[in-house]
Amino acid sequence: MEDLFSSLATYGYIALFLYSFGGGFFGIVAAGALSYMGKMDITVSITVAFLGNYIGDMFLFYLSRYNKSFTAPYMKNHRRKFALSHVLIKKYGDLVVFVQKYIYGVKTLVPIALGISKYSFVKFGILNVPASLLFALFFGLLSYKGGEQIVAAASYIKSHPWIFPLILITFLSLLWYYFTWATKKRS
Repeated sequence: MEDLFSSLATYGYIALFLYSFGGGFFGIVAAGALSYMGKMDITVSITVAFLGNYIGDMFLFYLSRYNKSFTAPYMKNHRRKFALSHVLIKKYGDLVVFVQKYIYGVKTLVPIALGISKYSFVKFGILNVPASLLFALFFGLLSYKGGEQIVAAASYIKSHPWIFPLILITFLSLLWYYFTWATKKRS
């Protein structure tokens, strides 16, 4: 875990941008912890995560709107998740642009689903600014303020290596259960 922290401190902002471009939150959490340790700057980290997240979502929206041949194979493999995205869009409307950033597994699908639909590109771009900023601020400041606990947890996991696979299996099981439940056919 310390090797990951040291390599993130070396190439941190580039890695943070690329990770945020894909919609992930682990990058900003690691950057917040590194900022707490004094190896990165929290303001720059939040700005980079915001820009990466915003540009990534706009790229997915644009790609799905104007290059449907790219998204067709992806849609075929994730039909149920796209159906869940469409249900969220119909249920929450514009709020889904904000909410989707915090739901693991659909955060990359919602911009694609919105791009395929008749949703306005300009409206998505405008709503995506505060949504991406809130996402970066929330996880950046939370991990910066909780930096001591994150560092302590990382050192505890390093000294007890059996815990990480247990946490990972539990997380993946809960994620699988959620998607099975959320995309279950109902009569």
